[in-house]
Amino acid sequence: MNVVFKVDEETKNKMIAYYADKKKDKVIPYTIFQAVDNDTVVTLYTSGKVMFQGVSADVDATMWKEMVGISDTPKIDYSKYHTCSSVGSDEVGTGDYFGPIVVTASYVKLEDVEFLDSLGVGDSKKINDKTILKIAPEIAKRIKYRSLILHNLEYNEKYSKDVNMNKIKAIMHNKMLYKLIQEEKPNYDYIIVDEFAREKRYYEYIKDDVNKQTGITFMTKAEDKNLAVACSSIISRYLFLKEFDKLSDHLGLPLLKGAGPDVDKVGQEVVEKYGEEKLKEVAKLNFANTSRILRTMIF
Repeated sequence: MNVVFKVDEETKNKMIAYYADKKKDKVIPYTIFQAVDNDTVVTLYTSGKVMFQGVSADVDATMWKEMVGISDTPKIDYSKYHTCSSVGSDEVGTGDYFGPIVVTASYVKLEDVEFLDSLGVGDSKKINDKTILKIAPEIAKRIKYRSLILHNLEYNEKYSKDVNMNKIKAIMHNKMLYKLIQEEKPNYDYIIVDEFAREKRYYEYIKDDVNKQTGITFMTKAEDKNLAVACSSIISRYLFLKEFDKLSDHLGLPLLKGAGPDVDKVGQEVVEKYGEEKLKEVAKLNFANTSRILRTMIF
């Protein structure tokens, strides 16, 4: 699938920053960059046109279309997904070279909504780490949730040509949603997942799982629209931060989040101190950082 549209200068600059750590090294004429983000190849041209290619192209394009005011569908009233009883899941760590991937599924009752609103619960990416560390334990005391932490050694064993990041995410989401619903028997109006792949593709990813959770509503920016997804985002971020600190202590190095050029420098320190094999344990080897780190090392 290909999706092409034009972006303004402000959005162009945001895209350059957003995809900075996902850019391909190869320079293509008349382009500002070409990047790979999970299942999608993103090409931003000097003309301001951007092209999304891949099975999840329409999903990845939607966020940027909304930013420039392009809409393919009628405006939806999302308020019903906020003031309701719901189960939702979200993940953290998929854009970080170091640290695990954490997926959490949460159950929010209608009577929890006022309490969560008072805490300012929302997308964890928009809340600073200090606030996350403060409010996550309060949320965890109030609601039911299940979390799964995938450390990088296991991630690197699972990742392959046939098992990409989105498939790994889908399997983790399915496990936690199924586990929470089977164990807690929640009375919910909706099951909501932040849309990282189209519904059909998501279920293709989990087709080999014996236990499948169905009846899911997929939506973009779900953490801004539904409190169960937002709680899952915050709890996942809290667990990620704790694991990230443990990993830093284990290595004796101040690790950096994300996957930018500064992260490469830390990766070089890891290799210098422990050897190339250590990256299998502490980093996501499929990230472009790995080739950049090893290319600059002298063995």
